[in-house]
Amino acid sequence: MATTNVILKEKVDGLGAEADVVSVRRGYARNFLVPQGKAYEATTANLRHVEALTRSRALREADELQTAEKQATKLRKARITLELEIGEHGKAFGSITTSDIAAIILTKTKIDLDRHAIKLDKPIKATGSYEIPVKIHTDIDLSISVKVVTPAPKVASTEDNREKRS
Repeated sequence: MATTNVILKEKVDGLGAEADVVSVRRGYARNFLVPQGKAYEATTANLRHVEALTRSRALREADELQTAEKQATKLRKARITLELEIGEHGKAFGSITTSDIAAIILTKTKIDLDRHAIKLDKPIKATGSYEIPVKIHTDIDLSISVKVVTPAPKVASTEDNREKRS
């Protein structure tokens, strides 16, 4: 297969980050990476520009790490409680998924966490306390505690009781 070297302008999943010189199939470079502005050809002149890209990459990664550390501190302090309806025989109505956890984190801490960063083996279908691993950055792993409770029973108002009697 014919391959060519390209310099990445931005992070491409499964390939590399900005300023990386990677070898890819010629068609992938010609038809996708270069037209999309994600890479350019690795010529001798372009290889000199890699140094500037490397500096910007280092600054961006340092900023991302600092932001992730702040988010990790907030998440460790957060008290997350979710409600799960449980029937008479102890069977759950529905389950709590990574999307539910990400949504409650967003409302409580204002951290927009990707649901894929939450490493939940299977949906939660019982009440209790859970320690759930979260990977918010390649260098930062943490565990958040989530408490699952049943919702408080609704107290019927006197107006509701009057309607039922009629």
